[in-house]
Amino acid sequence: MSNKEHWENIYSTKAPNEVSWTQAKPKTSLDLIAKFDLPKYAKIIDVGGGDSLLVDSLVDLGYTNVSVLDISKSAIQRAKNRLGNKAVNVTWIVSDIVDFKPIETYDLWHDRAAFHFLTKDKHIEIYLNLVKQNTRHIALGTFSSNGPLKCSSLEISQYNKDDIEKTFGRHFEMVEYFTVDHQTPFNTLQNFSFARLTRLF
Repeated sequence: MSNKEHWENIYSTKAPNEVSWTQAKPKTSLDLIAKFDLPKYAKIIDVGGGDSLLVDSLVDLGYTNVSVLDISKSAIQRAKNRLGNKAVNVTWIVSDIVDFKPIETYDLWHDRAAFHFLTKDKHIEIYLNLVKQNTRHIALGTFSSNGPLKCSSLEISQYNKDDIEKTFGRHFEMVEYFTVDHQTPFNTLQNFSFARLTRLF
């Protein structure tokens, strides 16, 4: 089964309360984004956004230039259906991140739990080239070295502070780092690394 087939199957068969990444309110991500103090017209992309409620919050807060990218068409459609008329105010992109060809640059690249699914060096390098060329700031969330080794039956890569600095440090400065325990809908805990990164040049 391809990555796309895997995620289409997940989003076609499971409700939000049946997947571990669901958050009733994505407070950590919203707090990270707010700390960049960007204008409401800033270009923000949520990478691997799925049917996350982050986009709802950003639209409600008045951000006017929000994009959501996900490999799953089903996930994007679920988010569109939930937003209703507000969905027209969002740019929706169905793409695997390693195949993504941006047609614009972004002020902020948000990624909670997409990057850590990249386990091959060539895919990580593609991702790093994407952010280097197409954004100024990154709000990143990955499983930490105290987090799970798998998610949705897929292998992941864990990242602590040193790992993130080593991976992104050629082009980005780490402005902030911390860990958070995410409580899943089935009352288990997953430890996440979160970081704010700003491009060096």
